[in-house]
Amino acid sequence: MRKLKNSELDRLSVNDFKQVTKTPLIIILDNIRSLNNIGSVFRTSDAFLIEKIYLCGITATPPHKDIHKTALGSTETVAWEYVESTKALVEKLKTEGVKICSIEQAENATMLNDFTPNPQTTYALVFGNEVKGVAQEVVSASDLVIEIPQYGTKHSLNISVSVGVVVWDLFSKISKN
Repeated sequence: MRKLKNSELDRLSVNDFKQVTKTPLIIILDNIRSLNNIGSVFRTSDAFLIEKIYLCGITATPPHKDIHKTALGSTETVAWEYVESTKALVEKLKTEGVKICSIEQAENATMLNDFTPNPQTTYALVFGNEVKGVAQEVVSASDLVIEIPQYGTKHSLNISVSVGVVVWDLFSKISKN
């Protein structure tokens, strides 16, 4: 086997990316502190054609050198918007028919491996602060809570890892249909 060169990867241009049909997933970042995590979320969102990222609360916005360092230009491709209140955004999106899914550990959470998305539905995935997680008022306003199964001694994953796991899982399930 031979590794492929970047020129052989047949990637979309920025213009083509903006025109292509997106995966019916929106990412909401609720008070994320790490600029590197934010940049990583942009990069994952570009890879899986995410509709939009909402940056809420204290979550920093592009342009910023530490976001750019991990985003590698994906802040120019993925649509994004800053909204101060995560809860107000969740309420607005619900009125537009978007299903709100907090990614959190909570009572009656649905395990990610048991969740089957409807490909005709747009889902907003809420990822929370590195220490406190998704704010309780946002969890309470969500349509459902999805939990990433974990089997070791730790109780959480880094937010950028969580986004990668959840987005890949839902993207692969949606793409099958």
